[in-house]
Amino acid sequence: QVQLVESGGGLVQAGGSLRLSCAASGTIFRINNMGWYRQAPGKQRELVAIETSGGRTNYADSVKGRFTVYRDNGKNTLYLQMNSLKPEDTAVYYCYLHSLYDYWGQGTQVTVSS
Repeated sequence: QVQLVESGGGLVQAGGSLRLSCAASGTIFRINNMGWYRQAPGKQRELVAIETSGGRTNYADSVKGRFTVYRDNGKNTLYLQMNSLKPEDTAVYYCYLHSLYDYWGQGTQVTVSS
């Protein structure tokens, strides 16, 4: 029904940038919110940024001012632009969509070296 396919992860030096992409497909009748989560080794999955049905994007304090969520509606794609990356940002990043149910991407690894 609904699939989320992520891309753009990789290895980057501290201070560098990466852009993650999440392409959505399938029939979505309603979207309450859509955004990004991440999970670092030994840590629980945490919210990175979420765009609500009201059009507002909320960012985690740890990424505020460095990360930006934006979308290309024509391509049904959600992006996460990550700037000024820190080693603490190293994690598997997951695209997330909430409709009547929760949908997750497969995850993409982001590794930031010192």
